[in-house]
Amino acid sequence: MTVRVLIVDDQEPFRLAARMVVEATDGFEVVGESETGEASIEAAHDLDPDLVLMDVNLPGINGLEATRQILSGSDRVVILLLSTYEEEEYAPRAAECGAAAYIPKSSFSPDRLADAWAAASAA
Repeated sequence: MTVRVLIVDDQEPFRLAARMVVEATDGFEVVGESETGEASIEAAHDLDPDLVLMDVNLPGINGLEATRQILSGSDRVVILLLSTYEEEEYAPRAAECGAAAYIPKSSFSPDRLADAWAAASAA
């Protein structure tokens, strides 16, 4: 089964980089992209992804609140938070909003993606 991924980030260069990571990871495909928290909620509803890669800092509502709202409407979607902040600072905030994990953008890779998905799927 292919993991359907929605990428949410307000910066196009990172969306492109995230797309390359997803496409380089066996069994994953990008089904959509969003630039704002509000658009991510709508896209998650319309596209029904398995996984959302959510930036923390977004225009409009931030990624933490968008995560809460997406998860309130779906009990099966997995959300991974991504940002430039250090893991120690944001991992607890990821858990508070219901995200499965926090991955710093600097260490986002096919291996980290596959490992985070495997851990979230096993939970």
